[in-house]
Amino acid sequence: MKGPLISAAILALLATTAAAPAMAASCDITVGMVMPLTGPAGAYGQAGAKAVDMAFRDFNDAGGVHGCHLNTDARDSESQGTVAVDQATQLVDIKKVPVIIGGIISSESIPILTSVTAPAHVVQVSPASSSPTLTQLCEQGKTNGVFFRTITSDALQGTAAAKFAIDSGLKKVAIIDVNNDFGVNMVREFSSAYKKLGGTITSITPYNPSQASYSAEASSAMAGDPDALYLVSYPVDGATIARAWISGGGPQKFLLNDGMNSPDFISAVGAKYLNDAYGTSSGTDETASTKYFYSNFTAFSGGIKPEAPAADRSYDAGAIVALAIAKAGKGDAAAIKAAIPEVVAPGGTPIYAGKDEFTKALALIAAGKPIRYEGVIGPIDFDHCGDITGPFRLWRIQGGDIKTVGQMSAEDVMKITTGAP
Repeated sequence: MKGPLISAAILALLATTAAAPAMAASCDITVGMVMPLTGPAGAYGQAGAKAVDMAFRDFNDAGGVHGCHLNTDARDSESQGTVAVDQATQLVDIKKVPVIIGGIISSESIPILTSVTAPAHVVQVSPASSSPTLTQLCEQGKTNGVFFRTITSDALQGTAAAKFAIDSGLKKVAIIDVNNDFGVNMVREFSSAYKKLGGTITSITPYNPSQASYSAEASSAMAGDPDALYLVSYPVDGATIARAWISGGGPQKFLLNDGMNSPDFISAVGAKYLNDAYGTSSGTDETASTKYFYSNFTAFSGGIKPEAPAADRSYDAGAIVALAIAKAGKGDAAAIKAAIPEVVAPGGTPIYAGKDEFTKALALIAAGKPIRYEGVIGPIDFDHCGDITGPFRLWRIQGGDIKTVGQMSAEDVMKITTGAP
């Protein structure tokens, strides 16, 4: 299936992220990258790819792996699972990459994992795929332990969204959600917590991506006289749905998922319609890495803001992969898989983002000493399924700007889930 034509900007992005084998030194190591550079989730993939590039730039400037550089071979998934699998298959079978960074959205990451990386025992690190299905696959013994992610599961984010909705006065909502694994899981977790907290859901309307119009879905969702719309979507489709909702007379109050934290969404809908829009995202525990990334990413990326969806945690994915390859000492998937938890393990010397910090890390690794990378999103600990826990950022849109208005700890979210006091 053909996707949209790739623009000159995307071609330029591919040129900067894809390694040219003829130019690479024989000792260089290539890491595969499968991200949605086009399609409904294109904004995520473009920010994510540039953030990984920045992490690899910093690592290579620090000396690389025994003087050898890490390169990326970046592929566009076009926001489609089937395309993502095709691209990942080429990277694994033909390019023989030991690691794939991606996908960004769960509907890419899940088929890549089940069809490509797990059977091939190739490491996969996703910066932004939050579906609980990925944890379930691990618990069922279907991942071969190769999957890691630098974002919290929707099993927690849906609950955080429910609590934030109630606290923000959104007590009677309609839901429109993307009809894929991400949307279904997010709505399930949200619905359970929202009802437990006293909220009322007037309707749930799934939608299929990339439609020209969503007027029918918006009209259907208005039944039951909701106070607000919980929109679980991506920036492009989400803007089309929000416009249909507003033009059909729906209340201009919104609850939004993490990926809707996007300036493109605001400009496409119109800032004046979104002053009562609230959202949740995986949050950060600020470290020196956070300050470094937020100070340098826009200049490196050519204008992409550090707040862009998936940007911060994509840098961390790239940094962790780079440091794990350094610890492994080679581009071997099994060795890299074993090294990933070790480079973030408690007890090691703290390492932060940037060339100088990676130079220190490489010296410690060479001396056989442990390190602990503390990322842009904060200290990272992977459990046996490659999952992390962390806080949730609470934000709202005001005057066209996305403003953080609070934070909810993972512990507070778990209390809602378990019913603990």
